Amino acid sequence: MHILILAGGVGSRLWPRSRQTVPKQFLDLTGGETMIQTTVRRVAPLVSPEQIFVATGERYVSLVREQLPQLPSENIIAEISGKNTAPAIGLGALHIARQNPRATMAVLTADHLIPDETAFRAALQAAEAVAQSGKLVTLGITPTGPETGYGYIRRGDTLGTFYDQPVYRVRQFLEKPNLPTAQKFFDSGEYYWNSGMFIWQTDVLFSQLTEHMPQLMAQLEQLRIALFENPSAADVAAIWNGITPQSIDVGLMEKAADVAVVPLDAGWNDVGSWAALYDELAQSPGENVAVNAEQLLAIDSHGLLVHGGKKLVAAIGVDDLVIVETDDALLVCTRDRAQDVKKIVEQLKKEGKQAYL
Repeated sequence: MHILILAGGVGSRLWPRSRQTVPKQFLDLTGGETMIQTTVRRVAPLVSPEQIFVATGERYVSLVREQLPQLPSENIIAEISGKNTAPAIGLGALHIARQNPRATMAVLTADHLIPDETAFRAALQAAEAVAQSGKLVTLGITPTGPETGYGYIRRGDTLGTFYDQPVYRVRQFLEKPNLPTAQKFFDSGEYYWNSGMFIWQTDVLFSQLTEHMPQLMAQLEQLRIALFENPSAADVAAIWNGITPQSIDVGLMEKAADVAVVPLDAGWNDVGSWAALYDELAQSPGENVAVNAEQLLAIDSHGLLVHGGKKLVAAIGVDDLVIVETDDALLVCTRDRAQDVKKIVEQLKKEGKQAYL
C-alpha cells in the first residue's frame, strides 16, 4: 500500500495560530508533534517512508521537508496552486503509479486526530483488501451524534468482513443535513460521516476518472508526459493552471457505481475549529484546558480553552471561552461561536491586513 497525504489546506477557523505561512497541519495543536507528523507516524507500522507521498502547496514544501525528513524528497509533491481534492489526488496518483502502476493507494489528510490508531490501521487494511478487488473504498466515521457539519454516507448491503471489519456497499452520499435530518441519520444507524479518506488502486482510479471526469483525466495524462517523459516546468505550469478546481466527492465518488465503505470508530476528529479541539482535549465536561500556554489560573471559570502565549492567563467568573495568543494577535470568543473565527479572517482580507493572515 502507498499513502498520499493531502496537506494543502489553510485552516482559517484556527486563526490566529493557523496562518497562510504555517497552516494547521504544520502546528502542534495538541502539544508535542505536529499534525502532519502524527499522520505519518500513524501509518508508519504499515508502510515504509518510500511509500508515503505528501501533496502540498509550493510554499509549504520546505516545511514538509523540515518536519518529515524521513521521506524521500521526490515524494513531496508541490502543487502550483490549490485546485481542490480531485486534481491533487490525481497528481499524487501519477507519482505513485510511476513506482507501481497497480499500486493500492490510501488518500489521507494531514490534519485529522484519530486517538485509536490500532482501529484506524485495521480499517485501512480492510479497505486495502476491498480495494484490491477493484472497488473504490472510503472510510465512514461512526457518528457520535446528529452532526450538521459533515456530509454523510448511507450504507447498503454488506460485502463481508475483512480484518474483522464489516464492509458495506455505499448506497448514497449526502450533503450536510439540517439538524432534524441529521438526527434521523443518527437514529437509523445506517449513516456515517464522510471522512474524506479514500482507498483504491491507481489504475482503477484512472479508469473511473476517465469515465466520470474525462477532462481532468486528459489533463493528468498531459501532466504525466510533462513531468516524467518530456520534463518541462513551463508545460506543467500551463497544464496545471488550466485545470478546473473540483472535489473528488462531487466529481467522482457521488457518480461511481461500485463504491464500498469501511466503518471507522476510532475517536476521529477533523479539528475544524477551536471548539472541536477543546472537545478532543477535555477529559470531562466543563474542564479547563491549556495547551502550549504559560499558565492558566481560573477562579469560578469553566470550559476554557487557552492555547499558546507567554503570559499567565487569569480568568474569573467566565465560562466556555476560547483564548488564543500568538506573538501578534489575541483571539477571545465563546466556544459556541468558534466557527465564526473564519469571519475574522475574511474581515482581515477585506481590510488588506496581510500581516495577520
